[in-house]
Amino acid sequence: MKAIHKVLLVFFVLSLCSCKKEKTTTTGKDDSEIRSRYFQLEKIGWKSREYSQKVDDISFTATEVPIQYYILKDQGKTDLFKVDSLYEANKQERVIEFTFRQDQEKDLLGDQFTGLPYEDAVKYMAFALDKDFYVVTSKNDTITCNGVSYERNYKIAPFQKVVLFFSGIDPNEKIQLVYKDHLFRKGTLKFKFKDTFTEILL
Repeated sequence: MKAIHKVLLVFFVLSLCSCKKEKTTTTGKDDSEIRSRYFQLEKIGWKSREYSQKVDDISFTATEVPIQYYILKDQGKTDLFKVDSLYEANKQERVIEFTFRQDQEKDLLGDQFTGLPYEDAVKYMAFALDKDFYVVTSKNDTITCNGVSYERNYKIAPFQKVVLFFSGIDPNEKIQLVYKDHLFRKGTLKFKFKDTFTEILL
């Protein structure tokens, strides 16, 4: 009987040690400050910076999204220290979602809007659109677009959407997105983002 008690005691002590070790590795650091910052960003709306312009029957909408949104989407919320360190490594990146929508929700890639065969318009949206966008900072630096991710909707959604990537921009910089529209031939459109997210991040 004493042997059973000894075995149970050893098992109990080992389980306590393993619980303590688990607590140290997963929640040993206090992430409340990081959690609070991300909660503030979520509270004001991850995609609250939205600016639209309409030319003829097409609406163009630019939405600046904090890089943390995409990092959290990719990494999840289990290790906010990792999320925060990824943000620190990438804080000079800017991500802007850009949508094109026609008033009657017609497919904008049709030749009546672009003057191109449908497949050529799709290729332009996927592979050449980055040349039509650039950012001007408050210091008048011009930053070219690093790349575009075209979210093809296969005529299901009533709009076309791309995600634009820019690098080397100080997070304190206010920016203006400039779009020289060669696809729909609507001229040059400017979208001025008046505020930065740094106030919340500091």
